Order: sequence, then structure tokens, then C-alpha cells
Amino acid sequence: MVKSTGIYRGELNCELTHGPSGQVIATDAPVDNHGRGQAFSPTDLATAALGSCMVTTMAIVARQRLGFDLPAVRWEVTKEMSAGAPRRIVRMSTEIWLPIAKSKDPENLLEAAAHGCPVMRSLHPDIDKPIVFHWSAAG
Repeated sequence: MVKSTGIYRGELNCELTHGPSGQVIATDAPVDNHGRGQAFSPTDLATAALGSCMVTTMAIVARQRLGFDLPAVRWEVTKEMSAGAPRRIVRMSTEIWLPIAKSKDPENLLEAAAHGCPVMRSLHPDIDKPIVFHWSAAG
């Protein structure tokens, strides 16, 4: 079990601390919700967590099942919020750029890992979560 703690600092800002490591991050409400947008919003962290979880899970599968270390993979997750109340995430669109040829993963284990990562499995099913994989043509 991992514990994180937080302190509300005022002006719609929070400071979050990861218990095991002591790493600290800040959040700020987004501009479209009365904040200044000077840091990740809580819903931005959800999208960042999704991308990070997908690629981390892919890296574990690459190492343990495919026998190679995943090279520098890049991703983008675009978040869309609901237009009306209640305010919530309605879509998290992900693109993942893999600098390896698709032939390195003939059984689609990496794509399956992304779709099955713990954060993906924890998100509400009403959230649309498309993923586009861009494989290198080389190799």
C-alpha cells in the first residue's frame, strides 16, 4: 500500500507528497475552472498517469516477455472535459510513438499491455480512451 499526502496552499493550489520517495508536485486549478493553470490540474495528473502507466507497463512486457529494453518511447494524452455539469473527463486520447519496428512485437503484446495497464483498468468505462500506436518503419 502506498500513501500520498497533500496540503491545500490556497488560491486553488495543492502540494502533493509521494510517501515512499518524498517527491513533491504541485497542482493548480485550470484557467477554465477559476485557476491560473500554473501547474498540472488534478485531471491533468489523471491523463499524465494514464500515459506513464501505459508506457511503463509496455516496458515491463518488452523486458520480461519479448527480451528487450523498450527504447525512448514518446506519448501524448489529450484530455477533453464535459461541456456541462457535472464536470468530468469524457475523453482521453493517447498517441504513442515507438522507435521500433512492429515486427519486434509479432503477438501485439505491447499494445495489449497499454490497453490493460492498471490506470486504464481503473478509469470509468464512460470515459472514451482511444489509443493510436505509431511504429517505426525501420527494422
